[in-house]
Amino acid sequence: MISLNPVTIKKIRRFRSIKRGFWSFVILFVMIFFSFFAEAFINSRALLVSYNGNFYFPTYTKMIPGSVFNLGYEYETNYRDLKKKFETSSNFVILPPVPYNPYENDLKLNSYPPFPPSFKERHFLGTDNVGRDILARLVYGFRTAIIFSFFLLIMNYSVGITIGCSMGYFGGKFDLIFQRIIEIWNNVPFLYVIIIIASIVIPNFVILLLIMAFFGWIGITWVMRTMTYKEKEREYILAVRSLGASHARIIFKHIIPNTISVIVTYAPFAISGGIVALTSLDYLGFGLPAPTPSWGELLSQGWQNMEAWWIVSSVVAALVTTLMTVTFIGEGIREAFDPKQHTIYE
Repeated sequence: MISLNPVTIKKIRRFRSIKRGFWSFVILFVMIFFSFFAEAFINSRALLVSYNGNFYFPTYTKMIPGSVFNLGYEYETNYRDLKKKFETSSNFVILPPVPYNPYENDLKLNSYPPFPPSFKERHFLGTDNVGRDILARLVYGFRTAIIFSFFLLIMNYSVGITIGCSMGYFGGKFDLIFQRIIEIWNNVPFLYVIIIIASIVIPNFVILLLIMAFFGWIGITWVMRTMTYKEKEREYILAVRSLGASHARIIFKHIIPNTISVIVTYAPFAISGGIVALTSLDYLGFGLPAPTPSWGELLSQGWQNMEAWWIVSSVVAALVTTLMTVTFIGEGIREAFDPKQHTIYE
């Protein structure tokens, strides 16, 4: 069982008392949970199929060919058509609320997409310019963006905290050399690097993650360098150093735990930065390859099809909501973890 110290419990209670930050955290958690289990709500596969006394659960299982339900083909079953076929029999099909996947083209005879929102056809936010469901691509695109941002956060923090603490702790020539390296590194044009790499290979999730992590660790490095310079001169560090503690023990057991409030405070803003960066690259055409669900790609479609108001309005609303909740969470954490709220100065 995890036991928290009284100061941490006090900080959590302080965060819960900040209503805007706390409810933003709840909303973001619900959004993440919904996106991680999106297949149960937005999917072309059925949740449950009852056929001749047998039950099938296609959502999280392997592909079920149409021949299993006597449809006469070996590729994956079209469950919307199967549901219509079972209407006059004892068999039944339970579909998700949105019975479309983010890659599926739903086209109409003598009509061209994008199609406006339709509750009858369960396109609640309409379709894009090739007939794919907007809501499906928003939800799956959010899942991609949030996973990308979390991995980017971990990589940036791992490198930035390590280098920043080392610079602040050891100082001297080590600090000066890395300052010059970071200054040079910071002047490399990030977008040009992306363009060059995209012209050579098609960027995927891993390549984009590595490129952005290659340049994204600099910000937290400067912060941790400053905090380490401040912490290493405090009395408790001088005390453990006089007791013979190693450099690694001082950094990882004393300095980093006492700067955790700064690390936690910057995390929500780093996540929002990752979402914006991925969306921007997708909008410019240098992000994830098609047909990966992407908010930036939807923004690009909205710009090219201004008459289809549902495209741009949907993605802008989703983007504003996500960034606003993350920002409010960051502000709430910053206020809750403020050292002035939990320390006494003599």
